[in-house]
Amino acid sequence: MKKTLFILLCLPLLFSCENLINQNKMENNVDDGNQTEKTNYDDIKVQKQSYIDQIKSDSTELHKLQNNTTQQEKFAREKFLMKKENEDIFIIREKENK
Repeated sequence: MKKTLFILLCLPLLFSCENLINQNKMENNVDDGNQTEKTNYDDIKVQKQSYIDQIKSDSTELHKLQNNTTQQEKFAREKFLMKKENEDIFIIREKENK
C-alpha cells in the first residue's frame, strides 16, 4: 500500500521535472557549447529514466505480491528467512575477496 501511494505521488513529480529540464535547456541554450550544462541535463535525464524503471519494477512486484499467494510465500522465504514447521533452512554465504 505504501509503495502504491509512493508511486502515485512520484509520477506527477517526474513529469514536472521533465518540464523544468526542458525550460532550463531553452533558457540556457545548451547547444552553445557549455558542456557542463549539457552533462548535467543528460545526467538528470538518465536519473529520471532509472526512477521510472524502478517504479515500474516495484509496481509489478507489488501487484504480484498482492494477488498471488505463492509469490507472497516466496517473498517471505527469501527476504525474511521464514519457513514452514518441520523444515530446516541452510544459509550459504560466499566468502568476500579482500
